[in-house]
This record gives sequence, C-alpha cells and structure tokens, in this order.
Amino acid sequence: MKHGLTITQLHNQLVKGELSVEKITRQYLAKIEEKDSDHKIYLTLNEEEALKQAKRVDQKIKAGKKIGPLEGLPVSVKDVLLTKGLRTTCASKILENYIPPYDAKAVADLKKAGSIILGKTNCDEFAMGGSGENSAFGVCVNPIDQTRVPGGSSSGSAVAVAKDLCVFSLGSDTGGSVRLPAAFCGVTGFKPTYGRISRYGLTAMASSLDQVGVIAKNVEDVTEVFSAVANPDEYDGTSSGFAGKNFRRDFDRGIKGLVLAYDKKSIDDSDPIIAEKSQKFLQKWEQNGGKVQATKIPYLGKEAVACYYIIMASEVSSNMARYDGSRFGVIPEKIRKETLRWHEYIAGVRGTLLGKEVKRRIVMGTFCLSSGYYDAYYGKAQQVRSYIQKSLKKIFRQSPLIFTPTSPDLPFKIGERMADPVRMYLADAFTTMANLAGIPAISLPIGEIERENKKLSIGGQLMADAWDEETLLRGAYWAEKMME
Repeated sequence: MKHGLTITQLHNQLVKGELSVEKITRQYLAKIEEKDSDHKIYLTLNEEEALKQAKRVDQKIKAGKKIGPLEGLPVSVKDVLLTKGLRTTCASKILENYIPPYDAKAVADLKKAGSIILGKTNCDEFAMGGSGENSAFGVCVNPIDQTRVPGGSSSGSAVAVAKDLCVFSLGSDTGGSVRLPAAFCGVTGFKPTYGRISRYGLTAMASSLDQVGVIAKNVEDVTEVFSAVANPDEYDGTSSGFAGKNFRRDFDRGIKGLVLAYDKKSIDDSDPIIAEKSQKFLQKWEQNGGKVQATKIPYLGKEAVACYYIIMASEVSSNMARYDGSRFGVIPEKIRKETLRWHEYIAGVRGTLLGKEVKRRIVMGTFCLSSGYYDAYYGKAQQVRSYIQKSLKKIFRQSPLIFTPTSPDLPFKIGERMADPVRMYLADAFTTMANLAGIPAISLPIGEIERENKKLSIGGQLMADAWDEETLLRGAYWAEKMME
C-alpha cells in the first residue's frame, strides 16, 4: 500500500521551499473533511490552532532558520492522550465534553518539536478493545475493506496514517493496541520498552501495561518520532530517565548474523495465509544474511492472553473508579433530576454512560480482586507474568530478536465477534506478551492476501529485550527493505 509522503520527504520539500507548511496543513484538513465526513476517524479537529502554528513555522523558514525533522508536519493524536484546550473524550460519552488543562508529556514533546496537531483520533472506549468497534461515537472502518474492522484500540490513528490523513500518529498500546491496528491497516506500529516514553497525561487503563506508541508509514518515520518523545519526565515515576539516544545508530550494520528466534506454534496457530507469509518472511531473513532459530516461548498464545486479561481487568477496575460524575464525567439529565442514594447515583451515571466492553472489564477486574479470589486469579497471573519475563530474558541471551505474526487472524468483519468476547480477545494472542514483559515490539507489513477483491494486509511482529530498541529498529528497518 502507498500512504503518501514520509517524514523525510515532506521535511525536504519544506526546507527547499517547494511547499509551505500552511499549504500542507490546509491540504490535510481538506482531505479529512472529504474522506472523514462522518467524523469516525477524527473525533475532534484542531483547525484554528493548527493553521496558526503552520504560519509560525513558515515565518521561521522564510527567515532562513533551520527547522527540525518533525517541525511543520501535520500529525494526529489518539483521543486518550490529553491535549491542553482540545477536547479529549477517550471515545466515551462520560467524557464527551472534557477539555484537559494540560498536555500529555508525549504531546508536549511533539509540540516542542514543532509538529502540528490536526486533531484527536477515534479509538475503542478508554482503549478497551481490539477491533475499534467499542467507540461511543461509531466505528471507523478498515481502510482497505470497509466491511472489516481496522483493529484496536488505536483504530483511528492507524486508519488516519493509512489513508494519509496525517503524516504519523501517537497511539497507546496496553496489549497490542498500536501493533494490531497497524497490522490490519497495512502500516507500521511500534511499542517501546515500558517507561521509555512518559505515561504522564495518558488516560490510565492498566497502569503497569500502558505505553505510548507510534504509528507511521515506515520504520524510519517511527524511529524519528520515537526519538522526539523518548524523554525523561519528573511527573512519571516509571519514566526511565534516558534521553538523547540515537535509535537509528545501528541501521547501517544490516542483519548479517543477526539471530531471529521464532516459536513454530505461533505460526501453526495462525490463519494458513498468515502462516505462509510468516514462513516466507523467515526464509527471506536467512537469504539476506540473518540467522533463524526455532525456540519455545512459554505461555505464548492463549495462556498469555488469560494472564494479560486478569491483570489488565484488575487494574481497569481500579482506574475507572474516578469516572462517577462527581470527579470526572457528565451527569445524565434523568439522574440529575432524581434524589438517589450514593450507590444508586454512581450506578446510574456509570450504567448510562459507559459502554458494554468497559463495564465487562470493570466487573471482571473487581471479581479478580475480590476477597477469596485475589490469590487464585490476580496473584497467580502476576506469578505467570514474572515467569514470562524471566523466560524471555533467557531467549534474548541467545537471540536478540523474536518473530511472531502480529495476529493469528486476518481483519475480520465488523460485528462478527461482538457476541463472542473470548474469540475477540484471542486476536491479541501474540501481542500481549510484550506488554506483560515490558519489552519493545514493532509490527510491520509482511504481505497481502486478496479476499473479496480486496488486498488485506498481513503484519509480522518483532520483539527485543528491554531497552534494546536499537536492535529492534535495526531489524525492522532491514526487514521492511527485504519485504519490498
């Protein structure tokens, strides 16, 4: 798939004076109005401020001043990241009119780099979902086949990049929410090591799993954006404190001798077409000088999903407690007019304004944390998580990279899995492990398959050890080139 100009291409045209930032910004805004007339991709636009910022960058260029690689580039932000003065809904009715008083750290870093925020993209409500179907404001459809899901929860961000309605986008990834939609939409999605990008201003879903991620047109673009937002933050206690790293440092080394581990079960458990494309990817890796090593990845698949959903739902039940209509959230008119006991009031607000999937996860998490079940569910899941982390450490001592398909499934039809949440959750069978272990992972296109006269995208996932984004991005950069 072709997705428009990359960061480098646009930057070069701006520096040469072939385009003005204002002209580019107006073109993107016009394209959004044309291709997103029902406002399912962008929930809120930032037109006035975007054009003001564009004029400021143009003045800087005319004055002969140097601009940064991201300066003047139109971008989008998933609607779970706070944006000062710009509506942030988390795709939920309970925050429909919320205007944040400050920026998320990653957003502030983008603004500092001179990027122009076009608006906020649609997602599953409070980032809870793997298909993009759980937004309170409607589903944005797959850019390749409009009868299919775009993947979630960063659905709007992936679709916006794929349809060239922004140059790149910031998303969030709790169990694959950047990588899965990237795979379904034919773009590149990256989740760094937990703590590498500050979570300050990222609406909390599951605090020990959440991570800000990047969706872009290729690995080079992902690396450029990542370099701009991977900064220490005094407001985030889990922030790594690393800064100024050259994440493209190893790009020139190629992949000769670079060992790539894979678990055959992840390929065998996937759709036959995905399995075939994955095998071809591994063959090409060897043909281009890399090494391939079969291994056993403990709990990869259904077991990791079970572990993930217990921990995630438990943290969701705690984090969602603040949305009760008194601290955050609106109060429905029918509730406002009644005289209710406190628990009736809370139940009324949350029951009316929260979606089905959010409620399901709150209930599931509350059960897992309840007296008599805490040790049996949450405690055991944390033990499995620790075992996964240790097991992956052992694998990375032998193989710096691990490969799996991004998802065992092709993009499925809209509505096909809504009545079967367990089947829906299994789309995350290979992505949840990176979040449980806190390691970096990236999804990139490794092939296409024609279904109903549409060429659906297939994604492959690479994972690396914690803090080793240099090796991960190096491998992904050359994997992308060899797949071309």
